[in-house]
Amino acid sequence: MITKQYDCIIVGAGLVGLATAYQFLKRHPTSRLLIIEKEASVAAHQSGHNSGVIHSGIYYKPGSLKAQNCIAGYKHLLNFAKEQGIPYDLCGKLIIATSKEEVPVLHNIFNRGVENGLKQLKFLSKEEIKAYEPHAAGIAAIHVPQTGIIDYPAMARRLQNLITEAGGEIAFLETVVNILTEHGSVYLETDKQSYTATRAVTCAGLHSDRVAFSTGNADDLRIIPFRGEYYKLKPEKEHLVKNLVYPVPDPKFPFLGVHFTRMIQGGVEAGPNAVLAFKREGYRFTNLSLTDTFDTFAWPGFWKIVAKYGKTGMGEIYRSLSKSAFTKALQRLLPEIQESDLVPGDAGVRAQACDRKGNLIDDFDISKAGNVVHVRNAPSPAATSCLSIGNYITNQLIAN
Repeated sequence: MITKQYDCIIVGAGLVGLATAYQFLKRHPTSRLLIIEKEASVAAHQSGHNSGVIHSGIYYKPGSLKAQNCIAGYKHLLNFAKEQGIPYDLCGKLIIATSKEEVPVLHNIFNRGVENGLKQLKFLSKEEIKAYEPHAAGIAAIHVPQTGIIDYPAMARRLQNLITEAGGEIAFLETVVNILTEHGSVYLETDKQSYTATRAVTCAGLHSDRVAFSTGNADDLRIIPFRGEYYKLKPEKEHLVKNLVYPVPDPKFPFLGVHFTRMIQGGVEAGPNAVLAFKREGYRFTNLSLTDTFDTFAWPGFWKIVAKYGKTGMGEIYRSLSKSAFTKALQRLLPEIQESDLVPGDAGVRAQACDRKGNLIDDFDISKAGNVVHVRNAPSPAATSCLSIGNYITNQLIAN
């Protein structure tokens, strides 16, 4: 078997992998770079199955990798979209409190946004909400003007073209089965051929823990897949939502709750929920992988999640199986919405890292082991942050 040689190999052609390749080639234009992707196209999973939101950075702990990369990545993203003609719209969003108990959390979110450098945030009264979203209900809200919507699959395809135009290569339909580091080189074996490189990056999304562990990385995290299911508003009901309407998230749970999102391609999505998936790429409730399910159930941290969030999890499953329950959750934000106004939409699967103690890892997890950088946890806002993350990883790759 002939071994092909490269200066840098990246595993995974989602937005983080593509952005890393793009940033690396900008700084090292003569390098031989390869991306290995097991699917037939870029952005086949998380990067192409999200709601297309440009996140502002309002939620994230100041100083965290999420906060740093979201704020920097936001600026990079807008510049890239302008330069490359990627459709986007900074339409703004509301985060709405629907109970007195949520108001202190809303204040904390507002303060965190200010700490993260966001300007022109507005704290709204019950009456002021109507000026932004006439059909929404709540007792207080934050208007976040920086939030927007974008076509992430189009961005991924443009990055793909820029990478290949710069001399980078992408090997589709190849699955990495083994990675070894030896004598200052990285050896990668796929189901089709073998490669060697001076350095490598793994951005394997829903399989990031497995790929990282294959290189001897600590087995301290496990990916727990959560499926997010969406409905769409019927066209005659789309006028009920002007832009983006979000609830106040549960600060103990790393999901934002069901919300309304106007899409850049048209239409309005409602969702997602967060349901345990029995397959890492299981976009339907009935999708099952015995290997993936065993990996989840065998992880000690999973059962600690069940103990902590069992009631919340059962509620998510109930809303997955019951359209009326899903509708009821949406009616907290938009009372006029009826079950008949919703039609089935798409679904995505979020790769959520969990440690052995049952902590759902909230921040990005990017670590270097020798000459390999592993991205083991890159949930939202990774798409918004991808160009900044690409810079961050490139800095790690070239550091001694």
